[in-house]
Amino acid sequence: MKNNKKGMEMVQVAILVAIAIGLGLLFREHITNFIEDTFASLTQVRF
Repeated sequence: MKNNKKGMEMVQVAILVAIAIGLGLLFREHITNFIEDTFASLTQVRF
């Protein structure tokens, strides 16, 4: 019984990782643009 529960937890983790990777690939361009814009604005700040 304990092995079955541990196996189900591994399946759930695998599904969550697959969803996270899928979303990352789907929104890759948006994420890249956001990071580039953020770093660009940080380097332009003058004190």
